[in-house]
Amino acid sequence: MEKDLLALWDLSKADFDRLFEQSLELKKRHQQGVRGFPLAGKSLGLLFEKASTRTRVSFEAAMIQSGGNPTFISIGDTQMGRDEPVSDTARVLSRYLDALVMRTYSQELIEEMAKFASIPVINGLSDLYHPCQILSDMLTVVEKKGKYEGLKIAWVGDGNNVAHSWIEAAAILGLHLVLACPKGYEPNAKVLDRALKEGCGNIILTTDPDEAVSDADVINTDVWASMGQEDEAEQRLRLFEKYQVNSELMRKAKTDAIVMHCLPAHRGEEISEEVLEGPQSVVWDQAENKMHMHKAILETLLR
Repeated sequence: MEKDLLALWDLSKADFDRLFEQSLELKKRHQQGVRGFPLAGKSLGLLFEKASTRTRVSFEAAMIQSGGNPTFISIGDTQMGRDEPVSDTARVLSRYLDALVMRTYSQELIEEMAKFASIPVINGLSDLYHPCQILSDMLTVVEKKGKYEGLKIAWVGDGNNVAHSWIEAAAILGLHLVLACPKGYEPNAKVLDRALKEGCGNIILTTDPDEAVSDADVINTDVWASMGQEDEAEQRLRLFEKYQVNSELMRKAKTDAIVMHCLPAHRGEEISEEVLEGPQSVVWDQAENKMHMHKAILETLLR
């Protein structure tokens, strides 16, 4: 594993498999009440520009339960908000912290921070990628299905940052991934092109949600308007109407298919209440698994 986790391209297939194995073991120990403190004396900074519930709390809990100390930092409260160069902030934080998680709009900002920081920098979300989310989502797939090989994974909705990281994972792990997105809301062309050039995964893009979900083992969705797109919400509601993951769409999938949503969910928009709270939904395990995956990531980078 590289010094930083900025995108899933930073990982090999072996890295994925090691993180899945380590996370499942950490989850087992957590459920058994076994406590270990491998990160005692370590400090983690969380430098956030965007609002967060799950990413922030799961990283904080992961660090505390591992014996370390998290420090939350709002970018607006730092000197970066008064035009201090990123390079200066990166070098100073590297003297105080052992690792840094960033959650911001700009992927370029995270990459610049990593360039000048001497400590590991972890992408906790940018507008382009959400690598830690897909690692924990894939962990949930492995936990529920026993494998990721040979499964059909469907993405229904916006071709956003979460979809981009699913595309990366598909290219690296050889997944069969079908993405159904409205015309004009497809994934970033550069992200998709790079994945297709890898020639490993079977990645298909369509505008038909029925095609994506047909015989699928895993169905994913996300909000139709992400943070920073609030002014597009009304227009997106109209354009995405047929992309709702509901009981009718679920009938196209395998009977034992699981439904995933990275949350927060807008019930009645991208997913129906019935499906979100139904027996095929694994969203609460998916949310919990962020903490266990983050423990594994932090232990790997800091030990």
